[in-house]
Amino acid sequence: MVHPGNPRVAVVGGGISGLAAAHRLRVLLGPAASVTLLEQRARLGGVLHTVGLAGVPFDVGAEAFLVRRPEVLALAAELGLGTEVVHPGPAAPSVRAGGRTVPLPAGTLLGVPGSAARLDGLLSPAGLAAAAGERTRPLTWEPGSDVALGGLLRERFGDEVADRLADPLLGGVYAGRVDGLGLRATVPALAAALDAGAASLTAAADAALAAPRPPAGSPDRPVFGAFRGGYRVLLDALAAAAAADVRLGTTVRALHRLDTGWRLVIGPATAPEALDVDAVVLAVPAPAAARLLADVAPAAAGAAAQIELASSAVVALAYRAADTRDLPATSGVLVAADEPLAVKAVTHSTTKWGHLDPDGLVRLRASLGRHGEVAALQVDDAELVARVRADLATLAGVRADPVAVHVQRWGGGLPQYGVGHPERVRALEAGLPAGLAVAGAALHGVGVPACVATARAAAERVAGLLPTAHPHR
Repeated sequence: MVHPGNPRVAVVGGGISGLAAAHRLRVLLGPAASVTLLEQRARLGGVLHTVGLAGVPFDVGAEAFLVRRPEVLALAAELGLGTEVVHPGPAAPSVRAGGRTVPLPAGTLLGVPGSAARLDGLLSPAGLAAAAGERTRPLTWEPGSDVALGGLLRERFGDEVADRLADPLLGGVYAGRVDGLGLRATVPALAAALDAGAASLTAAADAALAAPRPPAGSPDRPVFGAFRGGYRVLLDALAAAAAADVRLGTTVRALHRLDTGWRLVIGPATAPEALDVDAVVLAVPAPAAARLLADVAPAAAGAAAQIELASSAVVALAYRAADTRDLPATSGVLVAADEPLAVKAVTHSTTKWGHLDPDGLVRLRASLGRHGEVAALQVDDAELVARVRADLATLAGVRADPVAVHVQRWGGGLPQYGVGHPERVRALEAGLPAGLAVAGAALHGVGVPACVATARAAAERVAGLLPTAHPHR
């Protein structure tokens, strides 16, 4: 079928995971290999998308990446983009709860309070009493088990910690509700501390937060990073370095196993085309992976089909500085689940990121939509903008007309890490036959570094079986 000296690999999905996989395949297989990248949309990048907001590159998908994970920084260095990486300024975040906006408490593990967390101002007196009493209440925990994080927090700390602290923090990451997220996949360090015998959730959070600190006198390492020109800088560099045959607007309709490789059925249903390759990387959302795997890897398909998706939207706005004098000098505000507001978070982007202020305009981005709240996004763009502007008036006293607006909808943009998610992922990966791999946000983390890690692993899985693959670099 395929000449052994010229391996052919197809990557399905042109988001960050697919692009990173295509790039890694090029590194591993060399210039003679054929790498075909198939993307259903008219552009590459998936949920990474940079637009011009009043003339400045502005990300309206993922905003930043975690610096403590090495994958994006290493990739940027490999692509010669190290000088393009920027970090946020010192402004701190806040949270809106109980009709008040207060500083986001320190000393929590993704909203799970440790013993040093100061929750006064955020919780009511009754909520404070419930949270303070958690550490003295007996805890029953079966090592290795998994539960809904929200239910565990409500049982141990009361509703206010779940609704006013954990839900706002995790809602921004997963576009989900804390009651639908699994402990083991979303806060694995807490689960590990409980498995190790922590006597309470407070003690478990303390144990997880007690990570080794840098030596005294060493500079503080930033938590987040971004790209000066937006994520498009990374996407463009990956696409160029991968040197793949990129086919946009191309639907992969079916995947078949051949005696010596794989056949993808692509293109319109009225005029399908066959693409024969040695190996395939699927870097698509879980439902699409389940559909393509149904015939060739039914157990893996069944696991993928259990991973649900959530939709969200981002509304980006630019204002004249004179119209935002009452904007708090914070990096933004997270909104508690029980607040009567449409937004779940507002980022004060110009305050947070110095590179977004080249012209004196103030740029903001608001996030809307959580898992199970489909109706909240079933309005037109004008109504979404109106709701955001009403909330900005409440939160920050911003009532003027913006000078620029961009609405970005993400239908099914984020996978939900429910109870049992790690087991589902293990079943998905274990059920794949040789020459087939998966990558993406549905696996081991929704952040960009985690996606890059899955892409690298998928590329190495399939490249290692091809006759001309050289040792991994």
